[in-house]
Amino acid sequence: QVQVVESGGDLVQPGGSLRLSCTASSPFFNFNTMAWFRQAPGKERELVASIRTRSGTSTFYADSARGRFTISNDYAKSTLYLQMSNLQPEDAAVYYCKFTTSTGSNYWGQGTQVTVSS
Repeated sequence: QVQVVESGGDLVQPGGSLRLSCTASSPFFNFNTMAWFRQAPGKERELVASIRTRSGTSTFYADSARGRFTISNDYAKSTLYLQMSNLQPEDAAVYYCKFTTSTGSNYWGQGTQVTVSS
């Protein structure tokens, strides 16, 4: 069983920045997709950004994240990052990371809370 732990969530003012981290207990070469999702109260969980590592590396950003958020990973540390800038109240949510193996197994973290408020 892979353990996934997110961190970095905090209260930030509008226009501020945060970097979320997500560490897996398994080496990153076991995963072919790494992703960040978020879920705001009363809303469905939505994909924010992802990295696919098969047949090269490709990234995806939701329209709401493109240009403000950057997803990256560190294989040596088995850590996935989400750098977020110019945060707005609508970005407030619990942020989750998910790792997917080549066999389709998914591993989720427990989430980290991001609050954007003045």
